[in-house]
Amino acid sequence: MNETLFSQIDNWITVVELPALSALFWMIWHGRRETDGEIDALKGQLSAHQIEIARHYAPSRDLHTLENRLTAHLLRIESKLDATALKTEKISGRRGE
Repeated sequence: MNETLFSQIDNWITVVELPALSALFWMIWHGRRETDGEIDALKGQLSAHQIEIARHYAPSRDLHTLENRLTAHLLRIESKLDATALKTEKISGRRGE
């Protein structure tokens, strides 16, 4: 009885377990290779995207120059508004007398 039980277990392992485990191992191995390939492709795309962004990104010196120009223009506008406000005060002060 023991010999038949062991031979049945041996047959089960040989016929069912080994092919099933081999198939699982192959699926895992194949899936891993596909995943690694996709990750490498994504890394390449990310690198290309980063390079493209760096080409179009404004350097800080350009932003600093632009900020200085805008500030200068705003200061000129402010001084003109101040001069206009002073003239308006003088005119309205003369009329109020």
